[in-house]
Amino acid sequence: MTGRGRRTSVEYHTRGKHITVYECRPPWQPDLGPDSTRQPVAQLRYDPSDHHWRLYCADRNGRWRFYEPAKPTPRLDELIAEIDADRTGIVWG
Repeated sequence: MTGRGRRTSVEYHTRGKHITVYECRPPWQPDLGPDSTRQPVAQLRYDPSDHHWRLYCADRNGRWRFYEPAKPTPRLDELIAEIDADRTGIVWG
């Protein structure tokens, strides 16, 4: 996955059957300190009942919403490509 800014990086965290993707940016003003901001942008959820992954995106209130353009799939790489492409502009803004 690629972030959208020059110095933006992407991190992920796994918990149970979920993988949360974060966009990390350096401080926009030097007086704010050295800490980067870390914003959740997408979540991949695995459903063991049908062996499919589903993609969710964070709304402006930080709630996860199912990303309808990407259908559930057993192939995690397809959803990672969908996050990277961000056809709708929802993930990277």
